[in-house]
Amino acid sequence: MSEKIPYKRLGTRYYKDLEKPLISGDTISVMVPWNKETIIADHGKSYLSKIPKLDGFCCIPDHVNYQQQVGNFYNTYHELPVKPKKGNCEISLAFVEHIFGKQKNLGLDYLKIIYEYPTQILPILCLVSKERGTGKSTFIKWLKAIFSQNMTYIKGDSFSSQFNADWASKTIIAIDEVFFDKKEITERLKYLSTTDKDKVEAKGKDREEIEFFGKFILCSNNEDTFILIDSNEIRFWVRKIKPFESEDTEFLPKLISEIPAFLQYLLNRKFSTHKKTRMWFTAEQIRTKALSKLMWLNNNILEKEMVQIFYEIFESTTDDIIKVTPREVVSNLNKVRRQIFEVNEVRKVLKNKWELKPFENSSTYQGFEYTSYGEFVQIDRKGRYYAIERKKITDIFDDMMTE
Repeated sequence: MSEKIPYKRLGTRYYKDLEKPLISGDTISVMVPWNKETIIADHGKSYLSKIPKLDGFCCIPDHVNYQQQVGNFYNTYHELPVKPKKGNCEISLAFVEHIFGKQKNLGLDYLKIIYEYPTQILPILCLVSKERGTGKSTFIKWLKAIFSQNMTYIKGDSFSSQFNADWASKTIIAIDEVFFDKKEITERLKYLSTTDKDKVEAKGKDREEIEFFGKFILCSNNEDTFILIDSNEIRFWVRKIKPFESEDTEFLPKLISEIPAFLQYLLNRKFSTHKKTRMWFTAEQIRTKALSKLMWLNNNILEKEMVQIFYEIFESTTDDIIKVTPREVVSNLNKVRRQIFEVNEVRKVLKNKWELKPFENSSTYQGFEYTSYGEFVQIDRKGRYYAIERKKITDIFDDMMTE
């Protein structure tokens, strides 16, 4: 029986394969640098000739036909810990339906692509919900159990750091507690989601160009403004996740137990879509009401604030019509929101977007004033006012606040 050698020489450096214990009781395979003198001290100088020698490192992602050695290079991509096996995966399929809803088939295509074609560019999947117990975290943990060391999850502030060596060579990068309020972070995320090259940077080391194939999954409790995006954005797939009807504390272990059967299901299952764009899916296929709402709230800040303040006014009165002038709207917005808005911009919303016409002549009307007590009171005013109907505001407000 041949002796198993736990060491290898890559280039001019030595490494040792170890099984690192985990809290769960399992172990994970890691390769750590090992001192040549220590090997000689432990095994003798002649032992060095037995150690396999390779020219260096490469990173070739493959989940189906994995190779640890590619040519004379050591593949730093990790073999999946679980192999496909026939079996039942009803819980897993139900969970995919819970996460993707009516887009279940697209969700299965998405997971099949990652499993079979890990270098394929995919949309940025965003799982959002203000409510707890939705399964967002469970979904991330489940994927981590499937893809193991080829996936990582980081906090939002880690993504904005210049150092990316801990995630730059992963197939899946999940970012939890996302709140990106800077446009440059959104632009970086968009760039990485479609590029095949990136610069990896670690503390104390020079930047190095690598092949990049990461797919981003964002999770946030902030449904409305967790990221700044344009009104014509096509890279984001936003799913609002509903809470489970009941809690099952053993749900994740059940999912993990089905991983072999679920992987076999993915292999056997035919795609429900064909690649039509560089991100596989078309913008129409992945468009959701949650995405439309996010884009609307991102790109119609003044209109959003106007709708909310009018909604509050209607809540304080039984009137079905309120009368306002653009200057009056600006005055109240500045008091309530403590933001500076322009009269002409308010007029554009009223005339161009809402297609309202001002009263022909300057006339007296009952306006509204926001008081220091936090209330709206009616006050006599004079001007060319706009008449705004309650139904118009409630319809827009309902579209804003519901999925």
